[in-house]
Amino acid sequence: MGKKTIRIGIVGAGANTKSRHIPGFQAIEDVEIVGVVNSTPASTQKVARKFGIPETYTHWQELVEDPDIDAVMIGTWPNLHCDITCMALEAGKHVLTEARMARNLAEAQKMLKVSQARPDLIAQIVPSPFGLKYNQEVIKLISQKYLGTLREVVVLGADDTFWDYSKKLHWRQDKEISGNNVLTLGILHETLSRWVPPTERVFAQASIFEPQRPSAHGQGYADVTIPESLQVVTRLQGGANAIYHLSGSILFGPGLQIHLYGNHGTIKVHFTPEEKIFVGHLGEETMKEIQISQEEQGGWRVEAEFIGAIRGEEIVHFTDFATGVQYMEFTEAVTQSCEKNEPVTLPL
Repeated sequence: MGKKTIRIGIVGAGANTKSRHIPGFQAIEDVEIVGVVNSTPASTQKVARKFGIPETYTHWQELVEDPDIDAVMIGTWPNLHCDITCMALEAGKHVLTEARMARNLAEAQKMLKVSQARPDLIAQIVPSPFGLKYNQEVIKLISQKYLGTLREVVVLGADDTFWDYSKKLHWRQDKEISGNNVLTLGILHETLSRWVPPTERVFAQASIFEPQRPSAHGQGYADVTIPESLQVVTRLQGGANAIYHLSGSILFGPGLQIHLYGNHGTIKVHFTPEEKIFVGHLGEETMKEIQISQEEQGGWRVEAEFIGAIRGEEIVHFTDFATGVQYMEFTEAVTQSCEKNEPVTLPL
């Protein structure tokens, strides 16, 4: 006899939802995607036809209120995450929401509070995929004192994503949609937080080089309201220092990397163009790439983890709402530091 079927409703079917979440859910036994609503009626129908989803809706509230749906997958932009999450949880639905958790700390805290009022429901955020492959290897090296005492951290997220100013304004450049989520700050900090102590102080500066771009909604230009360049200096609990270099407007940048420097060794994880890990230890002349077996590697299992948690077979590791609030607090502190031009102490 099969397990009780879990019926999923999809709100927002963008690229990640179509490439990962829908196929991920459809591959799990006794899980059905029974409904979808996208940004427009035409795109809703297109997704429903492509993936064989039987029910469509004209508004996300209709989907959330449908008694035939057990769990809601939120694939919208961050500006809707809080409203949909809170309504779904209050309606008795499990929730898996895309990252970033919300636009700001206040929305994230509201989502956490609502989820805590319904401990019988699973509330999960799609995690940063960076570092999942080698997460356990990095944790093992740190626990075995490969680094010795952590001294410095370097977080790199700098490329030419937004270098071409002739392109239309991207939603990630619109504060009304993305809030305090600047470039790859949140996604890389979430990964880093799996490996190092919490941040206790931040000092940040940011720049917008080209204040306007062609509007994504018709003629004319729109204001760029999220920085194109961000530098953050932080102090971690225990005394280590960290530097973040984030940009979407430079040519031949370093891509996405995290470096951990200790008094005995160094670990560097490169996320682009593919994930690799390099290590070097006291007494060695060069760093070397670590190769680990397929069985030891981690990977993407977001949909399986969500369903497993609903069925009581596992707990949510990547990523629960409390962890999401922590990274949203960090991005809030960075925003405050940029606005005040002064250091900000954590927790807020």
